[in-house]
Amino acid sequence: MTSVVIVGSIAEDEVVMLDAPLRPGSHNSARLAGGRIGGGAANTAMAMARAGDRVRVLGAVGPDEAGVSLLARLSGVGVDTSLVHRAAQETTRSLVIIDPDGERTVVNLARAAVPLPAGLASLDADWCYVRSADPALTPVLQQLLARGVEVLAHIPPVTDGLRPARILVGSASDLDEAFLAAPFASARRVAGETLEWMVVTEGGGGAVAYGANETIRQAAREVVVVDSTGAGDVFAGGLMHAMGAGASMAEALRIAVHWGTASVAYAGTVPPADFPGADP
Repeated sequence: MTSVVIVGSIAEDEVVMLDAPLRPGSHNSARLAGGRIGGGAANTAMAMARAGDRVRVLGAVGPDEAGVSLLARLSGVGVDTSLVHRAAQETTRSLVIIDPDGERTVVNLARAAVPLPAGLASLDADWCYVRSADPALTPVLQQLLARGVEVLAHIPPVTDGLRPARILVGSASDLDEAFLAAPFASARRVAGETLEWMVVTEGGGGAVAYGANETIRQAAREVVVVDSTGAGDVFAGGLMHAMGAGASMAEALRIAVHWGTASVAYAGTVPPADFPGADP
């Protein structure tokens, strides 16, 4: 069992299902599919909790109906919400537009700031996953690494020195050509000398882990995509779950791709009770 603290957003998503691919500048037909839990931290936390890991999420919600409901849904799948700030001005909200092929577009409507609690750098955990751009996390991550806590951080942002980490992860679609031309060197500028791996996800193409002296590629199996929302977040959870159990990067990448692929095959962001399913 891996013990992890996940820093990032917990959101109420309003989902719109398109009848046909989005046509910018034109009229589009769609239907409302209601609200559901979302946000990068929540998506990762729920997947890891379903797999039996000990997960605490550090985020923020407002004292509104949405905030109360989100915390209940997280607790319902086994996520520890004791670190969640409950007095934000409003709960994070997003509009999620899903096309008939399961591809999602996210429009952020409101975002709750996540205050960092005193003693965060002293928390007992095997891993800390940062799904937040807050620069105040930089010294906290340095202290965690010095204590031997494994740090995984999501990028962008790609500001030099912003994210001290052992592993950085990001989507190829979010990184520019200059970064992708030399992924490990580019990531080293963001994470510093502690960096061991830069992991780039490529959607249906799988993922690639770039180290100082080796590159590991992992293809994804073909599946029918129902809903791609949160696939990258679930991928990150699979990576920590596997490495926390002692897996090498090659094996962890295989498991993480399996998790991410499994996540696009079900609707919504709450993993089924048997997640992640059969071994890859």
